[in-house]
Amino acid sequence: MNKDLSASLYISPSEISESLNRSMIVKLISSDKRKVMKNALLRFIENGLPFVFPAEPGAISRGIPTAHSAPSLKEHFSSEEVYVWPDASGNAKGQIINPLYPNQVKAAKEDERLYELLTLIDAIRVGKVRESQKAIELLKAKIKE
Repeated sequence: MNKDLSASLYISPSEISESLNRSMIVKLISSDKRKVMKNALLRFIENGLPFVFPAEPGAISRGIPTAHSAPSLKEHFSSEEVYVWPDASGNAKGQIINPLYPNQVKAAKEDERLYELLTLIDAIRVGKVRESQKAIELLKAKIKE
């Protein structure tokens, strides 16, 4: 299982193992590391994520839309600001939001659901109150599916 997760996320097996251990210790996953504690995870994302993984929009670059600029939120908000993950083959130009980890963009390009979830996470990391609240609402619905 860890090998598959490692391959699909482009994260080393040791990083996956360490992350699972930390998540188990703080009770985000079960002790057998097979079940996500959805309510705990959602509480962490809503209340802790912006403090642990803050995002500061950076320079203008070509990239892949994220946060409120991504398809999952774009239909809910009209904004002059465009946020992107840097990527030379991206189809948008906007302020850079640094991904949570180096190969995140590569993984998200291969997995549409992962892309959607990560863009909602970015909206919580960088968004104003309205965008953040909408992202939390959509994320709750996705996680509880």
